[in-house]
Amino acid sequence: MNNLKKLEIENYKPLREIVFEHLRESILEGKLEPGQRLMEIQLAEQLGVSRTPVRESMRKLELEGLIIMVPRKGAYVADVSTKDISDVLEVRTVMEGLAASLSAQRMTDEELDELEMISYQFKKCYERNDIEGMIEKDVAFHERIFASTRNEKLIQIAQGLREQVHRFRVRYISEYNNSKELVVEHQAILECIAARNSERASELSMKHIENLASHMMEQIAKYSAQENKDPKK
Repeated sequence: MNNLKKLEIENYKPLREIVFEHLRESILEGKLEPGQRLMEIQLAEQLGVSRTPVRESMRKLELEGLIIMVPRKGAYVADVSTKDISDVLEVRTVMEGLAASLSAQRMTDEELDELEMISYQFKKCYERNDIEGMIEKDVAFHERIFASTRNEKLIQIAQGLREQVHRFRVRYISEYNNSKELVVEHQAILECIAARNSERASELSMKHIENLASHMMEQIAKYSAQENKDPKK
């Protein structure tokens, strides 16, 4: 099992909530990998807490579909099938198009300035080959667009879909041979939103996610093939 750091306890949050958020983040960021077995005692020791908040957190993680409980075997980090990811990206493509269209109509000048700054920061991270920075700013770019739609249901659903593929994002960006295209695509979407061109903003956003989906599926297929060839598997 990957080593997890002991938690820094915050007095204003219940311990079970801190443990849950930490484990959830560890799964989404790939620190706890798909198929990895999770043992209460070991997790509790690594985090420096009792087994009770760990057990409660694992139940919540199971409800979110991030872990699975196998009778007589224990808990495992849920794997995500290729079809699961394909389905999520298919839905996200349409939602990104809708969000960009609404954003072009509703984004304020202040929010537009913020989006422009995020796009600039993403470009700078690319120039420094700062993968973590690129991921952070890519997420911020899309979240800013969704937030400006003022549609709470759309924002909520998009967040859930985004988290389902988050653990594959590092692999996607770090091995994307044409990362500069991401910079260009972000800028083009930004310019359409600034011009209040809803239709074009929608088209470019959908194409942006289609490109992401295509590359991500290629990466997943490649790693699956490598794992199948590995004699240790």
